[in-house]
Amino acid sequence: MIAETLICLTDEINEFFRTKLRVTEDKVVISPIVNLEGKPAIVGENKIFVTLLNIEKETVIRPGLAANSINNRTSNNAALNINLYVMAGAYFSSANYAEGLKLLSLVISFLQQKGTFTKDNTTRLPNEIDKLIFEMESPGLDKLNNIWAMLGARYVPSVIYKVRMLTFDSSVTTEYRPQIGSLSNDTNA
Repeated sequence: MIAETLICLTDEINEFFRTKLRVTEDKVVISPIVNLEGKPAIVGENKIFVTLLNIEKETVIRPGLAANSINNRTSNNAALNINLYVMAGAYFSSANYAEGLKLLSLVISFLQQKGTFTKDNTTRLPNEIDKLIFEMESPGLDKLNNIWAMLGARYVPSVIYKVRMLTFDSSVTTEYRPQIGSLSNDTNA
């Protein structure tokens, strides 16, 4: 469900960019910032990247947030509610720095406008997810410095969102099928 959430998010933002900016290429990609060797992992330049920063267990269920575990599902003790911390950043060359800031601003605008992904307003929302709520986080400079140090990367303009909430329920199972293309690339490495 985590991958499906990030895929849905990037697809929605790319569609927003196609409509708003009349671009044909995807400007938003899911990617770690650095690879295991500590080198940039984002393929190409001039992209907005989306990366997972953290997974947090939701310990307090507020009214309106528990749709995943209540609506159309049998609730049981095995259900686990989690929140994701997701970063969107502008990975742009210095010559295109201003364009990166504009696209990052559009990401913020899009998530401010839409805020909540539901079955009614997001056709790409996976069946096992009833609702996603995006809340902008504002870490102070000290925390932000720690985040970038933890990532092992140099700072780029970015924004962090808390995504509420995914419910992992033993009654809901999905099949995982790895992409054949990714397997063939791994064997050539």
